[in-house]
Amino acid sequence: MAGSENRIVIVQTTVDDESKAYGLARGAVEARLSAGAHVDARMTAFYWWKGEVQHEREYRISFKTTEDRVEQLRQWVHADHPYEVPQWIVLPTAGASEAYLAWAQAETRGGA
Repeated sequence: MAGSENRIVIVQTTVDDESKAYGLARGAVEARLSAGAHVDARMTAFYWWKGEVQHEREYRISFKTTEDRVEQLRQWVHADHPYEVPQWIVLPTAGASEAYLAWAQAETRGGA
């Protein structure tokens, strides 16, 4: 069976500032912690916080990375994340092509 470095995962977080979203997305790719990242169009989020239902306009960032890079990515994102409790969701993937897997592995390991 393939090692965890052979599995692609999608990791998501949200922020309420567009430039911060772009910075986190680009920075994670530049740091080779993510092979690629998407910043979704602004959306409205509803959630419980400090005993009340809140709502904010947010941007979701989806990082495409390998399973073995998730912890390093989490530490890097959380070090610069503006929220007290950042959303951090790791989604498994299925059916990724061998070519896409190879690309993600190479780009999270220095383009080798």
